[in-house]
Amino acid sequence: MWIPTDHEKYGVVISGFRGTVSHGLPLEVGDTVQILEKCDGWYRGFVLKNPSFKGVFPATYIHLKNANVRNKGQFETIIPTEDTVITEMTGTLREWGIMWKQLYVKNDGDLFHRLWHVMNELLDLRRQVLVGHLTHDRMKDVKRHITARLDWGNEQMGLDLVPRKEFSMVDPDDISVTELYKLMEHRHRKKDTPIPTSSHHLFLQMKSLMCANLGEELEVFFSIYDSRENHPVSERFFVKLNKNGLPKFPEKMERQCTLFVDLGSSDLRKDIYITVHIIRLGRMAAGEKKNSCSTQYRRPFGCAVLSIADLLQSERDTRDSKEDYMLKVYMCNTESEWYQIHENIIKKLNARYNLTSSNAGLSVALQLLHGDIDQIRREYPVLFTRGVAISRKLGFSDIIMPGDIRNDLYVTLEKGEYEKGGKSVARNVDVTMYVLDSEGQVLKDCISLGSGETPVSEHHSFVLYHNNSPRWAELLKLPIPVDKFRGAHVRLEFRHCSTKEKGEKKLFGFSFVPLMQEDGRTLPDGIHELIVHKCEENTNFQDPTCYLKLQYCKGNLHGNSQPVKASKETFWISSFLCSTKLTQNGDLLDFLKWRAHPERICDILSKFKDIDGAEIVKFLQDTLDALFGILDENPQKYGLKVFDSLVHIINLLQDIKFQHFKPVMDTYIESHFAGALAYRDLIKVLKRYIDRSIEAERQEHIQDVLRAQEYIFKYIIHSRSLYTLATGGQNEEEFRSSIYELFQSVRYFLSIESPGSSIITQTQAVFLSSFPAVYSELLKLIDVREVANLVRDTLRSMPDVLHVEYSLEAVKLQCIAKTVESQLFANPDSRCILLPVVLHHLHMHLQEQKDLIMCARILSTMFCLIKKDSTETTISEEVDMLVDSLLGVLLRTILEISNRPQPSGPAIRLQFQDVTGEFVACLLALLRQMTDKHYQQLLESFTSRDDLRDFLLQIFTVFKILIRPEMFPKDWTIMRLVTNNVIITTILYLSDALRKNFLNESFDFKVWDSYFYLAVIFINQPCLQLELFSPAKRKKVLEKYGDMRVMMGCEIFSMWQNLGEHKLHFIPGLIGPFLEVTLVPQADLRNVMIPIFHDLMDWEQRRTGNFKQVEAKLIDKLDSLMSEGKGDETYRELFNSIIPLFGPYPSLLKKIERETWRESGISLVATVTRLMERLLDYRDCMKVAEVDGKKIGCTVSLLNFYKTEINKEEMYIRYIHKLYDLHLKAQNFTEAAYTLLLYDELLEWSERPLREFLHYPMQTEWQRKEILHLTIIQNFDKGKCWENGIILCRELADQYESFYDYRNLSKMRMMEAAFYDKIMDQQRLEPEFFRVGFYGKKFPFFLRNKEFVCRGHDYERLEAFQQRMLNEFPHAIAMQHANQPEDTIFQADAQYLQIYAVIPIPDNNEILQKEAIPDHIKSFYRVNNIWRFRYDRPFHKGIKDKENEFKSLWIERTTLTLVQSLPGISRWFEVDRREVVEMSPLENAIEVLENKNQQLRTLITQCQSRQMQNINPLTMCLNGVIDAAVNGGLARYQEAFFVKDYILNHPEDGEKISRLRELMFEQAHILEYGLAVHEKFVPQDMRPLHKKLVDQFYVMKSRLGIQEFPGYARVSPIHLTNGSPRTCRNPALGAVSPDGARLVNRRSPLSYPAFNRYSSSSLSSQASAEVSNITGQSESSDEVFHMQASPSTSSLSSTHSASPNVTSSAPSSARGSPLLSDKHKHSRENTCLSPRDRPCSAIYPISMEQTQQTLNSQIGDSCMPRSDPNLSAPEKVMNPTPSSWSLDSGKEARTCVPDSARLVSPPVPPRPTHTGSPAKTYRAFSPQAFDPPPAHPRSPHKSSVQSLTPSPTDYQSLGPVYNSPVLSGSSSSGISSLSRGSVTETTLTDGTITCTLIGSEELIKRENGTFACMPPRYNLSEHGTGTSRRRAPLPHSLSVPPSGEPPALPPKPHVLRVHRSEGENRMEEILARPRSQPRKVSQL
Repeated sequence: MWIPTDHEKYGVVISGFRGTVSHGLPLEVGDTVQILEKCDGWYRGFVLKNPSFKGVFPATYIHLKNANVRNKGQFETIIPTEDTVITEMTGTLREWGIMWKQLYVKNDGDLFHRLWHVMNELLDLRRQVLVGHLTHDRMKDVKRHITARLDWGNEQMGLDLVPRKEFSMVDPDDISVTELYKLMEHRHRKKDTPIPTSSHHLFLQMKSLMCANLGEELEVFFSIYDSRENHPVSERFFVKLNKNGLPKFPEKMERQCTLFVDLGSSDLRKDIYITVHIIRLGRMAAGEKKNSCSTQYRRPFGCAVLSIADLLQSERDTRDSKEDYMLKVYMCNTESEWYQIHENIIKKLNARYNLTSSNAGLSVALQLLHGDIDQIRREYPVLFTRGVAISRKLGFSDIIMPGDIRNDLYVTLEKGEYEKGGKSVARNVDVTMYVLDSEGQVLKDCISLGSGETPVSEHHSFVLYHNNSPRWAELLKLPIPVDKFRGAHVRLEFRHCSTKEKGEKKLFGFSFVPLMQEDGRTLPDGIHELIVHKCEENTNFQDPTCYLKLQYCKGNLHGNSQPVKASKETFWISSFLCSTKLTQNGDLLDFLKWRAHPERICDILSKFKDIDGAEIVKFLQDTLDALFGILDENPQKYGLKVFDSLVHIINLLQDIKFQHFKPVMDTYIESHFAGALAYRDLIKVLKRYIDRSIEAERQEHIQDVLRAQEYIFKYIIHSRSLYTLATGGQNEEEFRSSIYELFQSVRYFLSIESPGSSIITQTQAVFLSSFPAVYSELLKLIDVREVANLVRDTLRSMPDVLHVEYSLEAVKLQCIAKTVESQLFANPDSRCILLPVVLHHLHMHLQEQKDLIMCARILSTMFCLIKKDSTETTISEEVDMLVDSLLGVLLRTILEISNRPQPSGPAIRLQFQDVTGEFVACLLALLRQMTDKHYQQLLESFTSRDDLRDFLLQIFTVFKILIRPEMFPKDWTIMRLVTNNVIITTILYLSDALRKNFLNESFDFKVWDSYFYLAVIFINQPCLQLELFSPAKRKKVLEKYGDMRVMMGCEIFSMWQNLGEHKLHFIPGLIGPFLEVTLVPQADLRNVMIPIFHDLMDWEQRRTGNFKQVEAKLIDKLDSLMSEGKGDETYRELFNSIIPLFGPYPSLLKKIERETWRESGISLVATVTRLMERLLDYRDCMKVAEVDGKKIGCTVSLLNFYKTEINKEEMYIRYIHKLYDLHLKAQNFTEAAYTLLLYDELLEWSERPLREFLHYPMQTEWQRKEILHLTIIQNFDKGKCWENGIILCRELADQYESFYDYRNLSKMRMMEAAFYDKIMDQQRLEPEFFRVGFYGKKFPFFLRNKEFVCRGHDYERLEAFQQRMLNEFPHAIAMQHANQPEDTIFQADAQYLQIYAVIPIPDNNEILQKEAIPDHIKSFYRVNNIWRFRYDRPFHKGIKDKENEFKSLWIERTTLTLVQSLPGISRWFEVDRREVVEMSPLENAIEVLENKNQQLRTLITQCQSRQMQNINPLTMCLNGVIDAAVNGGLARYQEAFFVKDYILNHPEDGEKISRLRELMFEQAHILEYGLAVHEKFVPQDMRPLHKKLVDQFYVMKSRLGIQEFPGYARVSPIHLTNGSPRTCRNPALGAVSPDGARLVNRRSPLSYPAFNRYSSSSLSSQASAEVSNITGQSESSDEVFHMQASPSTSSLSSTHSASPNVTSSAPSSARGSPLLSDKHKHSRENTCLSPRDRPCSAIYPISMEQTQQTLNSQIGDSCMPRSDPNLSAPEKVMNPTPSSWSLDSGKEARTCVPDSARLVSPPVPPRPTHTGSPAKTYRAFSPQAFDPPPAHPRSPHKSSVQSLTPSPTDYQSLGPVYNSPVLSGSSSSGISSLSRGSVTETTLTDGTITCTLIGSEELIKRENGTFACMPPRYNLSEHGTGTSRRRAPLPHSLSVPPSGEPPALPPKPHVLRVHRSEGENRMEEILARPRSQPRKVSQL
């Protein structure tokens, strides 16, 4: 039976459990579990990280831990009883563990490894704490370290700042808000700004001295030197080096490194240096021989310096550990300057010194440490455990600590003056120093050369060579014990060092100096000139009394009066004492020994103030004893002076240098002070000074007295306590009376009003500053209430007037602050007495907005105290007082501070933020302390509705300020949660007041509006969006505060329901805010708030009959909010849901369906839902950095929605520009131009002013439209869409012309002309088009289950496009077929992509069929303005004939129509409709042959015109057709369709069969002509192949039954138009020959021409392989040249091979071939050609060579067939009369030539009209081909026609072809000459024809009387038949497909360049036509 547990509540998993049993709970090691029940060795409970899943687990797997249970029962919570630091660390490490793994995923390696090290360190520290073996101090250090690491990690990971008190987390409910703010601020400041330290230490480690040929031991001395004052700052650090320059004792670290301690901030400046002096131990001269002298001397070697500035700069740059430095060592050439060598180096006077060597140097490591020495020991324990020498500062540090004990005498051997002593050279003086006691015994180890080595008993100075005036400047420290100081003296012995072999030292004199005088004073600081007494080597110094009686110093110091013989030799030393036990001050000694001279007491007391403060604090206790001893001696006589001396000592301790001696005085008062009667005199003198302060002129001494009143009262109170103990409490009333009298004097003194700058005011300020320190002393003897009354009366005595100079007011407030912080105010009994006066002053200052920082400090302290004592009954009364006095003024203060402009200075700004936060914390603390009673009293205290209204508006405004994100730092989540909890609690109280006082007749819109906006802002705070929190953090917040958003949402709903008809006031104002609330991803909140929209719609419907306002506001706000990242798919579903919500809240649709206006309501919901779909897609797509199709497509979808569905013009324009920016980023310049054209169409050419919008400035509509035009033109230019740019150029030019702006007009015309040139000269690639289907529910809404046609990028083939789509949709599955998907695919929760290539179907076929238009111009219209695309899928009907599969091969042709034409505002558009038709096998065969014939014509033409770099493409194509036909290619068609059975079974196909027969004959004729052309160009090595092709061709003819072509087939087949013959009444001068084009370079050749993609693989045979071998190609001709198969080819196949996962299962392609091999099914043509050689269209060839130019005069020569102008157009096309094209009709034709000399063409074979592929005409001539003959100069109005060479370029006949077996020809075999009537001179030279034309005015006309080249149209969709310039609207990207007229060609430059003859007047009329007026493009 399961039993609830009582004690077993909490545990840790120690063994993993899989939970395989029934209801088992899986556990992992380390999980913490909460146990609910137990049963037979099993527990039931849950893991704390997932409390929703409960289960059972074995009890043995759990280690139980102690825990406290809160809310025991169903909702109980567990709080572990372990150390709070451990609890926090455990939770934090778990949270870090999750984030740590994410760092690895994000590749943040640096933080990943640092956090890993910190986590391991924390785990180790956690183990130490849990073991519990640490001492108290060590435990404290460990916890400090743990919290520091936790704070660091939280900051790095962006987690919240944790408030702590004594290393433990604090519960915000247990402390006041003000205290919480202080803790947060303290942690924040500690994190941001390091605490400045005044104490610094320099760590130095000696490494080595690198110098060549040392050979001697060295002594190295380091010290810190002040170059400004020219004296050392520290004592020396001494290191001994061996002969190699390394430390002599490397095993002893303390001898290699030191710490220069107690450096002040003033010591870290640029003129502070580290100096190094190096002494060598060896011979006198460095170069002496080894055997010259055995004695070793200390001799100078070198010096080095390093500026401390270098170290400071390095510390700022690296912030790292020790830095290594290499110091240059300089050798002193002149030893007399050794004492100042370091100064010269510092002054850059080192040129006089030599470096020891070029690569020599002293290697040291330096590091600057900060903080006191104890802190350094804690932070750098390694330094002290390994050993480090301490080098102390010369003198005391900036702060003297009472525990510091020093007794160091520093002596510097300065210089000496000596006689030669009978020598010819100067002496080598060696000074030996001893320290001796009074008995002459040498004191052991009392001479220290430096801190690195142990002290010695005697010291030898270094020797300066041959110098009688040596200067050493050698600093020594004498650490003499204090007890041996008296009587000790220093003896200095001087010896001459011989340089002879013996090296003996000869004594010649000595000096001495006593260290302490007889009166107890030590040797004074300064320089002492000592007398050098003569002596011999054998002088006996055993008895010091023999020389101590001598005079030792020149000057005022005398040992005795014994005279000495005058001596010229002297020796100088300087001394400096740093001792806490000894003094050099005689006045202090006299003061301490006052009893020895009682008559001098007054004089001694008078001199007391002149004694150095450092000397006084050293002997503080003795000094105080002496003072009170003198006071006891005679109080009346010495009382005043003793009091002044005491004041001097007390004020001395106020100095920062001695402030640490205050505890010494406190200890003295408590333990040593014994003046029981002193209080009377102290009170009396103190009152005397206060009384005199009113009248005294000089207040300085009185102010000193008042500053010392704290310790004066301490002495008074302690003295009275001693008296009470001694007497049993006698004279109590007298004491109280004296105290009251004293305070009465104080009150009178404070009540005096005077100007702020007067002396009395300053004295009052001094008193107030120190007065609060007296409270604690008074409480020791006086009752707390009495003290409170005394303080209250004293504070009340201060005047209330706030002066302009309110320096005293600030001091008053400081006094109030100290009072509030005192022990007196902490007592509830005294606080109720003091609170009114404190609140009075606070209110007064806050009212005036003065001293806000101090006011905030006072308030903060008060609320901290009130929270601590919240259990007291008096708290309620105090809160009442606070509310009455401060609530209103607090609100006004916060508003005032928040509305001030923020100061600029960083320090002032920080202060500004601090005071705001303090006041906010105070307000929150006050509101949190208020109860129901307080709120009720507050609301009842307002006497009028206006006052209540003002209060509510004020507090609502303040709450809005508190919610601002910038109110607190971003990691102060705890503070924000507390703030929100207080706000929502207060709002709940104030809501009742709002309902009761401001509804119905008393309705106040402003108050209600402020309330709703506050609630909305509250809900949308980032700190309340729990979904963004980690699970652990979210759980904590919910447990402590709940979801405050839901609480506020319910309150909004409740208040909204109370409004009734007043809801109309908030429409549409609150629609946006309420919508923002519903977008919060909290289900309960949404369920509450969404139905409010029903009310909004309902009340708007009642008022206006519709809810357009609601709809407009919803849509506007929805766009902006969702673009900010709000809202999700769940919200969209919930908004559109009809499922009832929880509780009493029905769904929005459910409520709407009950209304009479349900149709419009449901429509609105549907519209908003669709908008949300698009906005969600848009937001998701925009998250990707790079621009892809999804982004553009989504933006287009949204743009169209705003335009078509809801007509929001401003949003529409905004998204136009967003789409434009996306296109520019993706370099889709054409699409960018079309996009911007949408905005351009909305504008007119008017002067209407437009406001500033987006990036457009304020300007007129004309100006903006001009800017748009120019931008669009620029983008059309970049996108090579010059035809559209020309249209806009014309429109803009018209505008410039209408304003006579000829400058800009000229620019436009030049730009238009440049576009024409680009059209003719530059290459444009025809893009591929792809159909893409997006199937499945995982696609965005704008793509889901839709199909699109996409315009590919340049050079992009199917496989590349497919890969791009798969990259954009990485989770998509590529479908392997082209069939329509099943319904399961549409409904699948996946993404399916179906991609295949489609062929564009141009609408402007008229332009494409025009004969005079060059092909590369036509190519633009083949791929632009395309609405329809087709795709062919082959299939078999019936039984498939394996021998001839073409009998049953059908084609399913699918035509796709788009919603918009391509190109447009996007690279892809949705398919609007699809049409499917089936083509029979016969129709398929016809189309295959038509396309193959067209391909052959194109190749032959390009070969003749020299557009090919080689003839291989033509060779392969001919081989593919001829070889396939020989092997049964065309025969398969004969077998399939020409048999009797087929004709009988399909009588309806008679015409089609005839058509197929004609095409077969036509193909044979074209092949024959092609072979003729091929022969002329084929290289010699391919002649055998050509011969083989000719032979196979005759085999093919014989198989087709063609012995001789019919008469109509004897002419050139290249120019047949639509397969129909044209009659030519004008015979040619000669027959067409293939070589006619060989000798004329008419146009620049194209390396590989583009041609029709229909392949000839169906006609291929074994010969194709042979051709491949010859030409170097490896595939069949159709594959080599990328020719697409027949219309039966699968549209999944592009011109390149596609990825197999898309196309492998596509339907097989029959490629229109009777012998289609299996290997060609599904295959791609091999990509053998360069990108520029590829076909650019699925049907039509690309344009010809870009450099081709058009002749200025269009000539109807032999390149274009001519017919009788008297015939009608049908007759010209359809006349089948053989005589019109027979070879014998030349004579007849010549008679028909008009007098005006018309050029004619050879006859054309007759051909019936049909609907096959359109004929392609091309007329272009090279003006540079031939020069006109010089014999016929040109007239001004006539021009000669240049020589022309006919070729099969135009798709019409050039002349008759003889039926010869061999198609090689002569010059007369195929060249069409000019007629006799039109040629004045004809010359045939080397096969080249030169002709001059007469009557050239006729040449610009065609037979029907129109111009040879039609004038251009102004619009892409306009007919171009007329000559008048008619305005037409610009192309609309969003227009429907054109129903009629195709777009026009752009104008050609030569249109108006006519030859003026008969047509001159007509041309003048054309030129003189007026310009049409500009037309408005679009208007919304």
